[in-house]
Amino acid sequence: QVQLVESGGGFVQAGGSLRLSCAASGRTFSSYTMGWFRQAPGKEREFVARISVSGLTPYYADSVKGRFTISRDNAKNTVYLQMSSLKPEDTAIYYCAAGRFSTGQVSYDYWGRGTQVTVSS
Repeated sequence: QVQLVESGGGFVQAGGSLRLSCAASGRTFSSYTMGWFRQAPGKEREFVARISVSGLTPYYADSVKGRFTISRDNAKNTVYLQMSSLKPEDTAIYYCAAGRFSTGQVSYDYWGRGTQVTVSS
């Protein structure tokens, strides 16, 4: 079992920055691919970014590429999402998730409860 707790959300003006953190319980954190997702009001949840077990291979949705940076600290059981140049359309609840690759794609088994990010124009 892995429990995930997000933090760092808040209210920010367009163009500003926030850093989200996701703290994981358990001793197997370093064996999971970690991802960030978001869900805006009235929309489906969408992928934002993921990072490999080693932390060397990040992958981003086109909508955040160049503005967001995902990283992880396996010693601290924590994954981060640094968000810069924020736009109103980034407003959403942000969730972190832990998963493993299976048949060429990541299957996310554990999810946090989310943290709200609101970007004003």
